[in-house]
Amino acid sequence: MNLSPKAFIDKNPMTALQYSTIIICFLMNMLDGMDVLVISYTAPAIAKDWDISPAALGTVFSSGLFGMTLGTLFLAPFADKIGRKNIILISGIIMGICIFLTSYATSISHLLIYRFISGLGIGSMLASTASLASEYTPNKTRDFWVSFVVSGYPVGAVASGLVAAKVIPTDGWQYMFRIAGIASMFSVPLILLFLSESIDFYFRAQPKNALEKLNKILTKMNIPTIDSLPNVEKIKSRLPVDQLLKSDFKKPTIQLWAALFMAFAALYFLTSWIPKLAKDAGLSMELAIYAGTIFNVGAFFGIITQGYFSSKYGLKKTLGVILVLTGVLMASFGLFVGSDVVLLIFALLGFGIQGGFVGLYALSARLYPTEFRTTGVGWAMGAGRLGGIVGPALAGVLIAAGLGIATNFLIFALPAALAGIITSRIDSKEIS
Repeated sequence: MNLSPKAFIDKNPMTALQYSTIIICFLMNMLDGMDVLVISYTAPAIAKDWDISPAALGTVFSSGLFGMTLGTLFLAPFADKIGRKNIILISGIIMGICIFLTSYATSISHLLIYRFISGLGIGSMLASTASLASEYTPNKTRDFWVSFVVSGYPVGAVASGLVAAKVIPTDGWQYMFRIAGIASMFSVPLILLFLSESIDFYFRAQPKNALEKLNKILTKMNIPTIDSLPNVEKIKSRLPVDQLLKSDFKKPTIQLWAALFMAFAALYFLTSWIPKLAKDAGLSMELAIYAGTIFNVGAFFGIITQGYFSSKYGLKKTLGVILVLTGVLMASFGLFVGSDVVLLIFALLGFGIQGGFVGLYALSARLYPTEFRTTGVGWAMGAGRLGGIVGPALAGVLIAAGLGIATNFLIFALPAALAGIITSRIDSKEIS
């Protein structure tokens, strides 16, 4: 064949196989969002049943986040060795089993263990699905589709919140974990039956029977089959982490990590403290509870809008503008304290910070070649999650020190704006 499979993907209309890959990746990220936040929704009921302090539950939240960080850093990179599909499958199994078993936890130590292990699967899922989506979509619309896939996360967060509001008061917090665990396990047959492995992975890694499996995929996509695989230079390292800081990738990698660190810090400041911040901003307790849902609804529309404008005007420029404007909105938050307009502001903050944050996934998927793409995305997310640890912790210190809500928002407006400035300056020929 005269054109490479990637050239055919860029040139031809998308096929049913490509759409099914996108839909399954979207569903997996929905489960990711559900599984991350199920502990937040059940925490009040667990605290009441076990008579434990918020500080004790805080260690459980940290355990899950620590597991997610290690999952992105050390589990996700194996996708570049054993395939995207296999890592997504392993992640789904880990999530399903551990979250279901959480319903039988009887102590904080049990929760710590289950949340840590499930975090490993959750952390590797986003990196793997973002990489796979980028490889099955045309170059012209790739940023939109990667953003769409990751937008499953806030959709899952909203859906699980609505389910939790109905289930927990009547059936107990244990039942919510069972629902989440069973839903995650149902994803396993979907992955096995309908999710295709990366074409680029077969070309580059060339596992056993790669040519036969690759040609089956090419046939389904109406792309001419090939007679042999090309000779490729194998990456010598066991996991290609060292490639991220070599030659042309060193500067953009450091820039990407810095941008994600800043974006994660601002995002997790908002998501961790929204109910309290909303209450402090003058909303009733009932409206403060809904603030988190409104934030995630805004996030979904922000992610989709960002994906559209990125495809139209360029990824770096779009993300830079969105994140800087989000910083400006955060800096002016004090003007709206005491008004019900605060709910709209939370929706706009979700629109901006999540839209820009998710766009950085699409950017990282574009930055790195197939040989270590999931490694690159995973380590970028890992660097970002360090910001996710620092942000809420710093906010806790500032709130405990008596700083007002307007001052907190002004402080965290800085990393949001810096994330936009750094993103717009990322030095890479692969990203416009």
